[in-house]
Amino acid sequence: MRIVSADISALILFYNWCLEVLTISKQELQINEEIRDKEILVIDADGTKLGVLSAKEAMQIAYEKNLDLVKIAPNATPPVCRILDYGKYCFEQAKREKEARKNQKVVAIKEIRMFSTIDTHDFETKVNQAVKFLQGGDKLKVSVRFRKRAIAHPQLGEELLDRFKEAVSSAGTVEKPAKMEGRSIVMFVTPKTAK
Repeated sequence: MRIVSADISALILFYNWCLEVLTISKQELQINEEIRDKEILVIDADGTKLGVLSAKEAMQIAYEKNLDLVKIAPNATPPVCRILDYGKYCFEQAKREKEARKNQKVVAIKEIRMFSTIDTHDFETKVNQAVKFLQGGDKLKVSVRFRKRAIAHPQLGEELLDRFKEAVSSAGTVEKPAKMEGRSIVMFVTPKTAK
């Protein structure tokens, strides 16, 4: 079977059309001929209300201005449509979403694990690391694990967490107090807000 260049161009056009349909359905906005309502409230490109018109009249006004008719509030009665440049509108929406993601601060939860039989230098190292995490704006999950028969003495883990809480009190405060979960005691610490 031989593929003709006309067939390839037809496939490319169909592929591009499918991409357009997918992006429009993703946005869930009805534009131009997709608007099937009898009466719609129309807002002009400069923001003035043109009043309640039929969809055909609104489409005619939009075509005269070489712009698109976009349904922006489908649940209102009557539905609200705006005359605007749809491509420019989509670009501005994407730009706003990107800006919102850029300004968003993601708070990570870092975990510090210790054993009930930790030595003093190891404990100081864990405290220094925890202070660094808290100053970076991250939350902490501090857990003390019990090995083998050490589970018989949970008060050692509680004492260790109390020491830890006092050591990081300059950088953070306890969000959730110590609680036994299986073979470990867990405590959550949040950073202090800078004033």
